[in-house]
Amino acid sequence: MEESQFLTYCKFTDKLEATEFSKLLENNNIEFLFEETSTNFDPVFGNAEFIKEYRIKLKNTDFERADKIQIELSVNQIEAIDKDYYLFAFTDQELIELITKSDEWGKFDYVLAQKILKDRGKEINNELVGTLKNQRLEELAKPEKRPKAWIVAGYVFAVLGGLLGLLIGWDLLSKKTLPNGDRVYSYPAEDRKHGKNILIFGIFFSILWITVRILNAFG
Repeated sequence: MEESQFLTYCKFTDKLEATEFSKLLENNNIEFLFEETSTNFDPVFGNAEFIKEYRIKLKNTDFERADKIQIELSVNQIEAIDKDYYLFAFTDQELIELITKSDEWGKFDYVLAQKILKDRGKEINNELVGTLKNQRLEELAKPEKRPKAWIVAGYVFAVLGGLLGLLIGWDLLSKKTLPNGDRVYSYPAEDRKHGKNILIFGIFFSILWITVRILNAFG
């Protein structure tokens, strides 16, 4: 099993929820990777806190299958939901927006939103749901242009031989994972060109400054 084949499908802050979802995948014979990450967070106070995040990674070919399993499970659960659940207070427009941006919500809320609209006599058929999904994917696939100051900083730190320059260059060449498992570039071609140049400059000047330090040390 090569880790490079697996992409982040979802994230949890609760380990129990992540573990339960892992069992669901296992029961349906879907290969996955379970990752636990800790981020040091110390904004003002002296005592640092660790924010734990649990990631489930799947092969991109299994994204749609995992979606269907979660949706089927949610369909069986919504009948028992209490009427004071917060989605019942949503307007029709808010529910439609939730369905449109389903990647930002859990599958349970996604399924329940459709049921609430149906009960209100405003059912969204499968064809429209598919259209909204495709529109959302097109929106998320659009590259996000980085501020010029970020690119300039990349060149500056690259020339100085710092690690930050290399990180900025790498970031500009990065890709993002869409809800359907597809991978697309995060930034437009122009920014990626700068990213490549920054990486080249960063590597060259890092070697240069290391060489200079070594020569000075033994000179």
